Amino acid sequence: MSLRERQRLQVRADIQRAAFDLFARDGFEDVTTEQIAAAAGVSASTYFRHVRNKEDLLLDPVRQGGAGIVTLLEDRPASESADLAISRAILERSNAFESAEIDQWRAAFRTAPHLMDRVALIAPEHRDRLVELVAQRMQLDPENDSRPGLLVHLMLAAAEFGYRQWIRNPQKRGASLPVCVEGALDAVQGSRWRTQDDDDTKGRDQ
Repeated sequence: MSLRERQRLQVRADIQRAAFDLFARDGFEDVTTEQIAAAAGVSASTYFRHVRNKEDLLLDPVRQGGAGIVTLLEDRPASESADLAISRAILERSNAFESAEIDQWRAAFRTAPHLMDRVALIAPEHRDRLVELVAQRMQLDPENDSRPGLLVHLMLAAAEFGYRQWIRNPQKRGASLPVCVEGALDAVQGSRWRTQDDDDTKGRDQ
């Protein structure tokens, strides 16, 4: 990564951190872009070079995980069934957040409940790649068989449900983000997604 790219990412991170603090303290609607820029120590013009709108500051941390999920799925053992592999890739990505960072994001997000239904783990191009990878594991053609696309859709929907559960219930003891996500993913996993080869491999691994 070039020095310029690292500097760009640092400025964006500074803006995001300042925004989260302000949102958590004053509420999403009552914080202006000018206040965020001032708290981050940047000019308004610099702010708008890095941020399209306030909503993206809250939604992007989840969306940015999309490429990571794809990479993690590509690296999963070939012997894993499709449902298990994508579930573990999503869960591993959810475990990658720093605890303090994710708690700060949750406190900020809770002041913008109208954005809750827009929580999305992945961009369309990354979703398409996940379908390709899942189809390869299922040995199916996603153009002619809906199961790979359906599995990806259900797994992402389950994980997003887990994220929303975690955001809404900060007082629930033991309900960390990974715990909420794993519980939702487990509900989707099952033998319906697996081939006989998957079951044979699982039997040998036990």
